[in-house]
Amino acid sequence: MKKLLIASTSTVHGSGYLEYLLDTLKIHFKFAETILFVPYARPGGMTHEAYTEIVKLAFSKIDKTVIGLHEFDSPKEAIKTAEALFVGGGNTFVLVDQLYKQDLNDELKAAIESGTPYLGTSAGSNICGLTIGSSNDMPIAYPPSFQTLGVFPFNINPHYLDPEPDSTHMGETRETRIQEFHHFNSQPVIGLREGSYLEILGSKITLKGPLSARVFEKNKSPYELHSGADVSNLN
Repeated sequence: MKKLLIASTSTVHGSGYLEYLLDTLKIHFKFAETILFVPYARPGGMTHEAYTEIVKLAFSKIDKTVIGLHEFDSPKEAIKTAEALFVGGGNTFVLVDQLYKQDLNDELKAAIESGTPYLGTSAGSNICGLTIGSSNDMPIAYPPSFQTLGVFPFNINPHYLDPEPDSTHMGETRETRIQEFHHFNSQPVIGLREGSYLEILGSKITLKGPLSARVFEKNKSPYELHSGADVSNLN
């Protein structure tokens, strides 16, 4: 049975790294002592080692050990034998490029489908949708495809921001960009606000967290889903 937490962010305003999720992660990773961390998204261009140290510190608060995927001679084997998986945020294009270069997509999807508990934040959440076409990130790397794991039949837009009527910013709103996406793509997009996440248990997908999420479907008006909503049938 699939067991995933698909979070908008690793850090909400006013709290430390993963702090807002730690109580949930105690349950999610209850039967895992060691978590395999994929640091490839490299937020701010930091090294794999520096990123992994941040994650180690966070998970030490719930008595979990973290090992970075970059530490293994065979990343494929590490994924196959992992007790639990965490793919962190950063630049989605960099992350996807590395997964393709190391030919790890099939291993990641197989591990998830077989029930290995998975946590994704931001970029690590993006890769579980159908494509990364609704990412907010700059395309600073050029992966061979935008197609990703397809664990669920829609896309994510992490860090979703609502339009501000009094803003003097003249660029596109997040809603406008997703509408542009739907001129060329048909899959729904869930705009996850900070602090919100999807819990996936088997075939059931539930919105969790304190805030609602904004749902965009092609040729439909956007609408809100409240926390606790079942989104299993969104496709």
